[in-house]
Amino acid sequence: MRPSAPPRLGRLAAAGSLALALSGGLAACSSGDQPAPDVKVANSAAPGPDRAGTPMKPSKPTRLQIPSAGVDAGPVLPLNVDSTGELGVPPVDKADQAGWYAGGVTPGEKGPAVLVAHYDTAKGPALMKNIKNVKVGDTIKVGRADGTTATFKIREIQQVDKKKFPTGKVYGDTGGPELRLLTCGGPIVNGHRADNIILYANLAQ
Repeated sequence: MRPSAPPRLGRLAAAGSLALALSGGLAACSSGDQPAPDVKVANSAAPGPDRAGTPMKPSKPTRLQIPSAGVDAGPVLPLNVDSTGELGVPPVDKADQAGWYAGGVTPGEKGPAVLVAHYDTAKGPALMKNIKNVKVGDTIKVGRADGTTATFKIREIQQVDKKKFPTGKVYGDTGGPELRLLTCGGPIVNGHRADNIILYANLAQ
């Protein structure tokens, strides 16, 4: 079943610092005639690093690499907020690319940089189709426009019902450079994946 409305992620809200109050998370992840299999990952976490990685200068992301998921994709699409206060996601015809919330920090800067990638869409499996292979401790590399690479280590993996999306945990202030990668998972309910899968990662030393 194809989605009946354009992709949408959530509304902007302020809670001490800028945060995204997601109403249903990544509602755009949905299935058509050839959906990816339903996916459920085990929630898992490891202690964070004793010391935060040294923040990098601002530089836009250009490439996303997650070796354990077979991801090596670019360019990274800038995602913006529309007139209704909702953040877009990569369009269905670019479901093999990741998006970056351009209103937030760039990957490697202090704070939570936010990347978004589809698990599947109405056209079938997408960039994060192998999310089930990703484990705590795995590496995420983000190529940047200045030629540098921000290397992150996954600290936590969380699968959560979109209705219970942990907005503050995902978008709240952090003590150092961190990355959040959002995708979808779980069963299809009314044409959309019911859950979000969230990767929390810290910049490596």
